[in-house]
Formats: sequence, C-alpha cells, structure tokens
Amino acid sequence: MRNKSVKPAFTLIEVMVAVVIISTVIMALIQMYANNTHIFSALKKRTNLTQYGSLLVANPEIGFEKKEFSLYDLVDGFTLEDEFRRELKNQKVKVIYTELEKIDLAEFSDEEDESNEEMSDEQNQEQSQSNMILEIGKTTLKFKEGATSIVRIQLK
Repeated sequence: MRNKSVKPAFTLIEVMVAVVIISTVIMALIQMYANNTHIFSALKKRTNLTQYGSLLVANPEIGFEKKEFSLYDLVDGFTLEDEFRRELKNQKVKVIYTELEKIDLAEFSDEEDESNEEMSDEQNQEQSQSNMILEIGKTTLKFKEGATSIVRIQLK
C-alpha cells in the first residue's frame, strides 16, 4: 500500500546543485561588470587626456618650450561652462618639448648665379623664404593621471 500523503519534491542534492549553478552564474556576471567598469574608466581617463591635448593644439603660442601651468591658462579666450573651467583650474600640466628634426629650407632652393648682381623683388623674396627653418618636435603633456603627446611643426 502506498502512502498518499507524500508529495513529490526536490532532494537535498538537487537543491545544492541548483544553488551552485546560480552562484557560478552570478559570480561570472559580477566579474564581467567589474571588468567593464575598469575598461570604461580607463577609456574615460584617456579621452580626457586627449581632450586636454586638443586645448594645446588650439593655442599656437604654447607648447614649443618646457614649462608648467594649469590648463585654465589655455582657455582664457574661450566661452566655457563654469564646471569645466573649475576642472581645468585644478589640472596642472607639465609641458616637455623635444625637438625631433630641424630642416633648413635653404637646402631645397635653387643655386643662385653669382654673376647676377641685380635681383628682382621676387628673387629677393625667394631668397628670404629660403632662409626659413622647419622644425618638427614632440610636445608631451604630463598630468597626474598620465601623459599625452602631440607632434608639432613650426616654421621659423
């Protein structure tokens, strides 16, 4: 004879296996979330450094020397939000300029005949232009959080 009061149910082993499977899935999701958070924070930091570097590109007078200043000094003439201005005041930057190559443009001008004593205005202008020097350099901006570099070209 069968006891009719016994209902079918899960055994203790089945419940423990289900808990282990659910725990494993939850731990994997937490690990994925932590990895994504780390990746996105690093990406945000890199994006900010690149944006700060673009402020230097917009200012042609700064970046060809070694000096320290705040980024706020670069944006005096710009219309910016107050929150962004406060952020820039707190960002101290060290500018390191490294000359990569200097090219004398006189090397590329045609040889002048010394027999021609009289030169036209155009020839004088060409000769004065040939005395120009093209300088290629790298400007590195060092912040507390990291650094970014920009290649600069200057005609002297």
